[in-house]
Amino acid sequence: MEIKLGNKLIGSNHKTYFIADIAANHDGDIERAKKLILLAKEAGADAAKFQHFETKSFASEKGFKGLGGKFSHQSKWKKAVFDVYQDAEVPEDWTAVLKNYCDFLGIDFFSTPYGLNIVDHLNPYVPAFKIGSGDINFPQILKKVSITGKPVLISTGASTIEEVRFALKEIKKYNKEIVLFQCNTNYTGSEDNFKYIHLNVLKKYQKEFPEVILGLSDHTQGDITVLGAVALGARVIEKHFTDDTKREGPDHPFSLDPPSWKKMVQRVRILEKSLGNENKKIEKNEIETVILQRRCIRAKKNILEGSLVKEEDIEFQRPAPAGSLSPKHSPEIVGKRALRDISKEDVLNWENIQK
Repeated sequence: MEIKLGNKLIGSNHKTYFIADIAANHDGDIERAKKLILLAKEAGADAAKFQHFETKSFASEKGFKGLGGKFSHQSKWKKAVFDVYQDAEVPEDWTAVLKNYCDFLGIDFFSTPYGLNIVDHLNPYVPAFKIGSGDINFPQILKKVSITGKPVLISTGASTIEEVRFALKEIKKYNKEIVLFQCNTNYTGSEDNFKYIHLNVLKKYQKEFPEVILGLSDHTQGDITVLGAVALGARVIEKHFTDDTKREGPDHPFSLDPPSWKKMVQRVRILEKSLGNENKKIEKNEIETVILQRRCIRAKKNILEGSLVKEEDIEFQRPAPAGSLSPKHSPEIVGKRALRDISKEDVLNWENIQK
């Protein structure tokens, strides 16, 4: 299975595709948004992603106030939840500007639509649609993005396997090009979160949904979970991106900065080389070590020509040069006649032992 995102093929036999989720880290400034796109490109990202929404239509101010407090990662926000959302909006007139700048730099432009009308707005600009975990049970938007015919990337944080099945069933009615992300939606950046990531869910997804491409949408510190996910088959990685994790804002604290992002990409590229393929064979860089590290049958003492070789006459030692016999041949050697004198520690083979 492979799909095309922008100009790149994505799949198990291709390099990992990296999405830098700028999200709210533009801080309401389009020039800052463009700066982050440039930094993401320079750090090795394949795509820069934003989030398009109109706060008044996607969130209820009364509803959040009615919760009686702020919870999870939102508890650290200094402003009201509704106000933070409003500050994070990407105005529609930014879209073409950001898309054109991405094209100029050679990086794909993505955005998550948090509204049915926003799908229509984004469709001319994006190569695929990313659906956030919170909309996994929102069939209306799943259908809306699926019928565009563009690949659908969907995160599965804070969801059950039944909900994942439901979402995929809805998408597959109209679209077969899917990237399925394992995800945890706790954005606090706590080290305690690592025990909730459950990368092994990727194994479950691979078995149950072999027709999709696996991904990881990650909000933990560093890149350790990314490396684990790639080792388990993920080929699309999404992480938040900023230039300064100390900046004020909802997404900065758990984002990667340019040096960390670049290091992550470099480490994944090394990992990809290390993963290799499933063919088990002696590699060209270890051929010489076959001689150096393997044992062969050698004379434990001098063996006279014409004598029968006994168990106590042989031992198994390194190295094992070409033409020597491995220990597995010892039953064939014992009881056979020496064709010539064999000195102690000499190799026994079919040139000096009778077959």
